Order: sequence, then structure tokens, then C-alpha cells
Amino acid sequence: MSRIVVIGGSGHVGTYLVPRLVEAGHQVVNVSRGAAAPYTAHAAWDRVERVVLDRDAAEQEGAFGAAIAALEPDVVVDLICFTLDSARELVEALRGRVQHLLHCGTIWVYGHNATVPATEDQPLNPFGDYGTQKAAIETYLLDEARRTGFPATVVRPGHISGPGWVPLNPAGHFDPEVFSLIARGDELVLPNFGLETVHHVHADDVAQIFERAIHGWGAAVGEAFNAVSPQAVNLRGYAEHMYRWFGREPRIEFQPFEQWRTTQEPGDVEATLDHIGRSPSHSIEKARRLLGHVPRYSTFATIEEAVTRLIADGRVHRD
Repeated sequence: MSRIVVIGGSGHVGTYLVPRLVEAGHQVVNVSRGAAAPYTAHAAWDRVERVVLDRDAAEQEGAFGAAIAALEPDVVVDLICFTLDSARELVEALRGRVQHLLHCGTIWVYGHNATVPATEDQPLNPFGDYGTQKAAIETYLLDEARRTGFPATVVRPGHISGPGWVPLNPAGHFDPEVFSLIARGDELVLPNFGLETVHHVHADDVAQIFERAIHGWGAAVGEAFNAVSPQAVNLRGYAEHMYRWFGREPRIEFQPFEQWRTTQEPGDVEATLDHIGRSPSHSIEKARRLLGHVPRYSTFATIEEAVTRLIADGRVHRD
């Protein structure tokens, strides 16, 4: 049994990871800013030690890494690290004191890819602040693992989906009204021919990779693993599937990009460009081979589960 500290364990991935670790017999500490409940209830949370700690405030004082080290973890899972300075502070505090540090990265570190599906040995071409920062973090962590032996592993989720939050929709952004439009059988307008891809993943499949990496320490240290569903989807295929799932015939109009962007809300256009620009198909063969990862959810099963919850919550309307 290990003592595992999960930083940000009440969020998407932690909702599934923390119960997995408890049920595997580990002593789990969840560090978060407040008393936010996990997205899905589970009896395992009754056996979790909870620590309230504001990361931003603690980092401003240079005290966050020391606070985590003071919890005396064997393993630390960092689900909410977004800057290189944050990663460095944590590593220096944990150096020589922890068996394993696992960092939650993102497929956005790839940026654009010359070939797909993208594998972990392809070069990183990030753009935008989020992807660039995440690429800098994982480059630093993996370099530390190879140069100094610091026991770091990186997991790169795709577009996380599951009950309790809105999945990336067939228009490439997060407005649930797109699902309502499809449910009514109204027309959806997509850019170009709708062949740009997005790559979802259920939060529990991401949690499974973290768990397997913890238990497969020897194969995981110094490595990065893509964490996505077995297949990516393009916007057109995604939209057609959702129309049929709602019992509707697909009604999709395709417009040249410059025309399409004039018909959309500016924020939605920006979000769509972000997601289709960084979401080619990504391979999960490395996680299968080294960690024995077996995804539980297909892409569409992931999305359907999330949309079913949105309907129940009144966030997607059929009429």
C-alpha cells in the first residue's frame, strides 16, 4: 500500500482516479482549494483524507511544494499544474522524497502533426499559451527523469468527457445548445467539409492510465502516454452520429471557412479553431503495450453518456 497525494482530485479525472486508488488499497489524500464534491458520488470518498490548500496563494509564498512534501507521500499525482514554475517548485520540494510524480498533461502539446495517429515519439509543435506551457512542463519533467533520475511520468488526455460536464460538441466548442439543435433536427453549419478531427476520452479511461502507471512504475517513469479513446472522430461524422442518436436525419450545411466564421459567435469560432487545430488522431498503443491499458469507452459511448446527463439536468432540450 502506498500513500498517494492527488492534487486537484475533486475534478474530472480525480472523480474516477481517487476511488480507483482507494479500492486498490492505497491511502489517498485529496488536496484541493475547498470542499467541492466530486462529479460522481462514490463510497470510497469516505476513506479519503482531505486537505484544503489554495495552490496559487501557496505558490506566491513559495510554500506549495513544501506543503505537499509535508504530507509525506510515496506518490504524487498532479492534476492541476499549468506553468513551468509550478512544476519546478514541486519537483524541488519532492526530490529524493517521493517514489513517483505523475503529471496531467494534454494532447495540445502536439499542436499540428505531420502524420496521424500521433505517437509519443513525434516532436511537439505547441501553439498558444496553454499548449506551450504544458509542453514546457513535460519537457522539463521528462528531462529531469532522464538526467537526474527524478521519477516523473506524464499522461496526456484528450477532450475529457463523462457525466457532470459538457463534452466538446460536433461544432468543436462547448455550447450545449449545439446538442439541443441536433436533438430538434435543426440544421447545423460546419466549416469546410467537416473533416477536421477531435479526440475525446472518458475521464475514467484517463484515470485508468494513471492507476496503471502507478502500479507499473518500472515501465512508466520517464515516459509520456497519450490518454484518448481508441479512435478520433471528425466533426461531420460526430454530428451525423448525434442526429441519429436523437432519432433525427442529419441536416448539415458546409460552408467555406471564411463564410462559416461570419455565422458563428466570435467566442465559438475561437474555441473551434483551438480544438480542431490541436486535435488530430492520437495513438494509445504505447499505453496498451507498456501499461496494459484497455479502454472501457469508445468515443461515442463517452459522448452519449455525457449528453444523457445533460438532458437529465435540463441543459440539452429536445424541443
